[in-house]
Amino acid sequence: MNELELKYGCNPNQKPSRIYMEDGSELPITVLCGKPGYINFLDAFNGWQLVSELKKATGLPAATSFKHVSPAGAAVGLPLDETLAKIYWVDDMGELSPLACAYARARGADRMSSFGDFIALSDVCDVDTARIIKREVSDGVIAPGYEPEALEILKAKKNGNYNVIQIDPAYRPAAIEKKQVYGITFEQGRNELSIDNDLLSNIVTENKELPDAAKIDMIVSLIVLKYTQSNSVCYVKDGQAIGIGAGQQSRVHCTRLAGNKADNWFLRQSPQVLGLQFVDGIRRADRDNAIDVYIGDEYMDVLADGAWEKIFKVKPPVFTREEKRAWLDQMENVTLGSDAFFPFGDNVERAKKSGVKYIAQPGGSVRDDNVIEVCNKYGIVMAFTGIRLFHH
Repeated sequence: MNELELKYGCNPNQKPSRIYMEDGSELPITVLCGKPGYINFLDAFNGWQLVSELKKATGLPAATSFKHVSPAGAAVGLPLDETLAKIYWVDDMGELSPLACAYARARGADRMSSFGDFIALSDVCDVDTARIIKREVSDGVIAPGYEPEALEILKAKKNGNYNVIQIDPAYRPAAIEKKQVYGITFEQGRNELSIDNDLLSNIVTENKELPDAAKIDMIVSLIVLKYTQSNSVCYVKDGQAIGIGAGQQSRVHCTRLAGNKADNWFLRQSPQVLGLQFVDGIRRADRDNAIDVYIGDEYMDVLADGAWEKIFKVKPPVFTREEKRAWLDQMENVTLGSDAFFPFGDNVERAKKSGVKYIAQPGGSVRDDNVIEVCNKYGIVMAFTGIRLFHH
């Protein structure tokens, strides 16, 4: 099969729609369940590239949670501690496989953005991973294969309509890629840049101590950025993206957006949030939304009389700005990657507020000296990669 007809394109009025191999060869995918759409396939193919590169670069199973052609989260399969298992809502599932840990991290870092995601897995989907996917609101999954029991679990999701795609891991695309905009064909060489430790050798700051764990996080951030709509920055800690800012016109706004997401990830680990007592039977999405509002500036939306009773068994106290700042001041050893150079030191100032200790960025700004100076002020380690990672 070298062609697959789709229901419609990005929107229902955009018909006809299909995916096909222009050279007449076979499509490298098999749809095992469901009827994936145009945007599903965009997310699936971008996500597959991301996790394949993460696996190749780190040797660890990898997963990503994609929404609207950018990752909402991505991670490699490192074990979960008790706190992370709790905030990712998998603490009742026992010991999880490395692939399941990778998806729990990818899905759990920014649950608001991951709602209704398309999942990509670097390895054959196992039962543990399928069990996590089963309980989440998701559009579909792509993987190089599925254990028989895992496939049955996924096929039962959404009344048998869950999208399950198997991709041939041996598939290699042509070196030249094309797309059309306004009837005009664009052509470029594929971005086959290998992201590895060699890109991290040019450390330009006074502090040059870059531990192996930070190198892994830098590589994770750069690979995530390679498949994130630009402008983009990515905060990473312990092998997982904790804040991704995609598609922003201003880099500092991107840094703020991703930083706020990283802050929320850490605030969810605070005693104030871990101690929240939700009413029985609350839906997962409502619980996630309540947490997001509670730790934000509009907290009275869930704490006002008549509102909190529908969410909490016991009315929680206000999580004050001072309490939140005191908790966030404990966040440390975070890595930040940027897909293009920082034009001003204000990006570093904002990153520091979210515990950033390590930065990977291309360099090449006329204000590099200012950016380096701000890094030196805080003892931050910064590597100039010399490469830009724009993705559109």
